[in-house]
Amino acid sequence: MDLKKLIRDVPNFPIEGIIFKDITTLLKDKDGFSDTLNKLYNISINKEITKVVGIESRGFIFGGALAEKLNAGFVPIRKPGKLPAKTLKEEYTLEYGTDSIEIHKDAIDENDVVLLHDDLLATGGTMAAACKLIEKMGARIAQISFIIELDFLKGRDLLKDYEVESLIHYNNE
Repeated sequence: MDLKKLIRDVPNFPIEGIIFKDITTLLKDKDGFSDTLNKLYNISINKEITKVVGIESRGFIFGGALAEKLNAGFVPIRKPGKLPAKTLKEEYTLEYGTDSIEIHKDAIDENDVVLLHDDLLATGGTMAAACKLIEKMGARIAQISFIIELDFLKGRDLLKDYEVESLIHYNNE
């Protein structure tokens, strides 16, 4: 199945000049959803993954389903103030300023083998911060997966020390 055909472009969202890659059109298509999940699963099997870490918020959708298929636990990484227990925080740089993400302190330990998942790789800042959090907790990152990668933004460069897999690639703006 050509998953790219199920991705909708939304011009000028969230700001003027950006073409947003909207996966809600893929999610609502039962065959597209199933095929995406199976493809993500097939690139992640046999890695002894114990935890799937999904990044807020679209990373939760397939992250949770992948965890179930991989017989692993699911751990959310969220924006600050959204998790109820004690957290670890990692800041990262945006084009204009900084942002941060958090994970529960007790979510992962040194015995875990982690798959990190998000829907889209753009500049890589959020995922690089997520990797730092996981490594601070002593776990091993087995793989990072995305549905979409915007190759022209070179986000993969920030993740060069990891195995990165993306199902769909866009090579130009």
